[in-house]
Amino acid sequence: DTMTSRVPARVAAGSGTPRQSVLSRPPNRASRSPQTTRPRHQASPMLAIIGGTGLTRLSTLAVTHRQVIRTPYGEPSAALVFGELAGHRAIFLARHGHGHTIPPHRVNYRANLWALKEQGASCIVAIASVGAIRGCAPGDLVLPHQLIDYTWGRAHTFFDGGDQQVVHVDFTHPDSQRLRAICLAGARHGSIAMRDGGVYGAVSGPRLETTAEIDRMDRDGATLVGMTGMPEAVLAREVGVDYASVCVVVNHAAGRGDSVANVSMETIGNVLESAMDRVRELIPHI
Repeated sequence: DTMTSRVPARVAAGSGTPRQSVLSRPPNRASRSPQTTRPRHQASPMLAIIGGTGLTRLSTLAVTHRQVIRTPYGEPSAALVFGELAGHRAIFLARHGHGHTIPPHRVNYRANLWALKEQGASCIVAIASVGAIRGCAPGDLVLPHQLIDYTWGRAHTFFDGGDQQVVHVDFTHPDSQRLRAICLAGARHGSIAMRDGGVYGAVSGPRLETTAEIDRMDRDGATLVGMTGMPEAVLAREVGVDYASVCVVVNHAAGRGDSVANVSMETIGNVLESAMDRVRELIPHI
């Protein structure tokens, strides 16, 4: 087990540098005072994969060890799995636990992101299952470029007051443009079809949405609906780790396509199984 009071050392604004010096680090809950010590394991870049529904383990990862991490925010969803992926160091984390027992509104997003940063992750590719509002269809892989946050009641920041200064991070482009370009290049290299661009509407779940809710999201400009994109993306920004989400479209959203009458769980399961095979093919190319 790892127990440490060290905090991630920098906070990025977009893919660049901090907007102001006050953005230099999240609050240190263990010691109540920020420290300047850099995280360990920063000798070379390391990719972290957050697996969602349908991806609770990564068969292409040559596992070296597993480690339970304890953080100032509690325990992450599961032990971190370390190994090599296409010859490079990598970490895998099952967002919903290895047995898929943690619903989206109960995921400890702060512990997950803090642990990945503390263990040396330099970029995060998050895999998420989503519904299609428009512009895509079940079975598609989509790399969104924007998001709208409809979630509520989640611990959504490391900067939550107390004796810390008020902090505002730039979130103009929620996904790292640099990492998005790497993902797209990897898809081309692997001859894997992936749609470039989409607007992720993040909802609380775990229930699916009503037709009226999807209609509203459509009017707002959302093209995808999912339950885990926030606060995951903004917490990655706060700890200064590049983040991009690869979305697996598993169903038409309520009131669309073959989901006019209802959303079929059986259909979702069938689509998810085949689509995740392509995600596993994609990841080594990133």
